[in-house]
Amino acid sequence: EAASRGGYQILNIVTGNAQAGEEYFNGAGKCNTCHSVTGDLKGIGSRYDPVTLQDKFLMPRGSRRGRRGAPVSAEPDKTAVTVTVTLPSGKSFDGKLDRVDDFNVALTDAHGDYHSFTRETDANPQVEIHDPLKAHAEMLRKYTDADIHNLTAYLVTLK
Repeated sequence: EAASRGGYQILNIVTGNAQAGEEYFNGAGKCNTCHSVTGDLKGIGSRYDPVTLQDKFLMPRGSRRGRRGAPVSAEPDKTAVTVTVTLPSGKSFDGKLDRVDDFNVALTDAHGDYHSFTRETDANPQVEIHDPLKAHAEMLRKYTDADIHNLTAYLVTLK
């Protein structure tokens, strides 16, 4: 079984209650604070099969597999984590977050220039991280199986 797991075919994941999913979307899940069924999610049930649709809200950045060598888009990545680093002098740098840990923060600005700052000195820079998908990551700890299946059943109806 383990050796052939790549060949496993998901038959039907739409096992939830669409009405309960709509209530979750507009209520406890707070999905409607960022998304609109008449805006960004209009017709989403027609654009994706149920498995892909569920993956998109559970792991909106996708997996790391298959990313290397992917074509670079001219469109800005609306899901990219960005950062603003403000030095004690007041000068600030904005860009796509490349790396952050307790000791350093690195970014690539809009011109493609790489900047790295140390965070371990007395003159620590102020670091503000902006993650447009933070709410999705936080929801992973809160979803129940029923929430996931109900939400999927609801989103599939948005044709």
